[in-house]
Amino acid sequence: MKHHVIGFLLALSCLLPNLAMAAPATEPTFSFSVAPQFERRKLFSIWQPIVDELQRRTGLRLELVTSLSVGEYDNDVKNGRYDFIYVNPYMVPLVDKRPGYLPLIRDGAPLHGILVVRQDSPLKQVSDLNGRTLAVPSMSALGASLLLRAELDRDFQVKTRPIIAKTHSSVFIHVVNGLADAGGSVQKALAEQDERIRSRLRMLHRTRDVPSHPIAAHQRVPLKVREQIRQAFLDMSNDPEGRRLLDEVPMRQAIATRAEDYQVLNTLKLDGYLEQ
Repeated sequence: MKHHVIGFLLALSCLLPNLAMAAPATEPTFSFSVAPQFERRKLFSIWQPIVDELQRRTGLRLELVTSLSVGEYDNDVKNGRYDFIYVNPYMVPLVDKRPGYLPLIRDGAPLHGILVVRQDSPLKQVSDLNGRTLAVPSMSALGASLLLRAELDRDFQVKTRPIIAKTHSSVFIHVVNGLADAGGSVQKALAEQDERIRSRLRMLHRTRDVPSHPIAAHQRVPLKVREQIRQAFLDMSNDPEGRRLLDEVPMRQAIATRAEDYQVLNTLKLDGYLEQ
């Protein structure tokens, strides 16, 4: 009997390595992070259903994460923290080589910045803003800060005193509550605000158009996975349920994109406005 037990254990020990090799590997989880344009609860209410739908369509495991402020988010992106990002277009030329983010899709509709004041503000034209305070989500926000302040300076000779509000929603609250004379944001963010906020704001200026926020993937993400995500967004944009989810971003029509589409931003020479 003892010999039978020993023989059984020896046979089992030979099988164990093969059984371990045959066991399915744990599916990787990819981080999917979104620039904090809105407060956290609203951001997750918009993007979690999209991430859930991407998982359903691709079979991939995705985890939605974000940072508390636009500034923190930009630093995380520069350090390559996330696998997939929805990011400020200005960041694309800065991170396409190092740490290596590759744009996959973007909204076919372009992005433009807006300058808003309170509905009852005495400021009636852009020149009235000279020397006044301007709430912005971050100094590096493209439409809401860099492009807007560059146009105020170059086209109107207007200098402002920026106040960092951390999110687009907070920019509007700053203006409505009189904490800033004006606010810089983007049309898409304004459209997402409650009517009680929108009705108390008035637009003084809109900037030129630039390519919209892309979904980008870190180069460490396998090509097959990147293409699965790209195709899932394109498919979502072409069916009613997918469009309903993407409208909340808003992303009206997802189109394929690449880093070259964002090189036009280099010609605008906006770096000098990062710290002004």
